[in-house]
Amino acid sequence: MHRLTVQYFAPADPAAFDERYRSTHVPLVHALPGLQSFTLTHPQALGTDAPYLVAELWFEDGDALNAALGSPQMAAAAEDAAKYDVASMTMFSGEVRETLG
Repeated sequence: MHRLTVQYFAPADPAAFDERYRSTHVPLVHALPGLQSFTLTHPQALGTDAPYLVAELWFEDGDALNAALGSPQMAAAAEDAAKYDVASMTMFSGEVRETLG
């Protein structure tokens, strides 16, 4: 499995961010080709500052992720994400390896 992680930090207006994210961005992400799972977390800091929101997008493999990254649906999602008034946003991806069992 490959995971694309997006971290959003310190939105100017958290309530407005949440509403727009739910109503606009989530449907755009759901339309991504090859998307197998999409999770959202509002993490609590454990000793250091935590992002406001963490989005995890799961794909079967790197090829599926790359296909999604090059899709018109991802272009639309990226265009929408660029409109958010957040202090910063970080994206990274990688292969996920299970270590239990």
